[in-house]
Amino acid sequence: MEKYQELMETAKKRIGVADHIVTQTFPLVKDSKLLLAGLEHVFLALTNSMEAVLHYERTYKRIPPFQDSFDSRFTMFQTRLMKNYPDGQRYAHLIKEVRDIIIKHRQSPMEFPRKDRFVICNGNYKMKTVSVENMKDYISQTRRFIEHTEGMLKVLL
Repeated sequence: MEKYQELMETAKKRIGVADHIVTQTFPLVKDSKLLLAGLEHVFLALTNSMEAVLHYERTYKRIPPFQDSFDSRFTMFQTRLMKNYPDGQRYAHLIKEVRDIIIKHRQSPMEFPRKDRFVICNGNYKMKTVSVENMKDYISQTRRFIEHTEGMLKVLL
């Protein structure tokens, strides 16, 4: 199995796990930290799907080599491959938004659960909330991104 095929399978598994966390586990446990776990899986699904296209294109030498860092991969994806996607800018915005939330969470001095939301505060107490509705939206957009990526790979084969 090629690297890009493995990455697509991993992306599908990750989005399945995120969906299960948000729709099955969270309503039972009611722990809003689960929303962050789901968000991590959404981000991994997005990056794995993006990497699958990059590895496919690199396998057939359609793009130059790129560094193994998120910024390098994302820049290459945005500059070279985004035009092949319907709603490409929306997906780029989704990837940035999810990544920013995860980075804010890792750097935040304070975070707390509030009803069905998880609130992340920065040093100036500017808040960002993650809710079940946000997560369901992220999951549905990520599923569409994975479907488009998979369709793109099938067309290119």
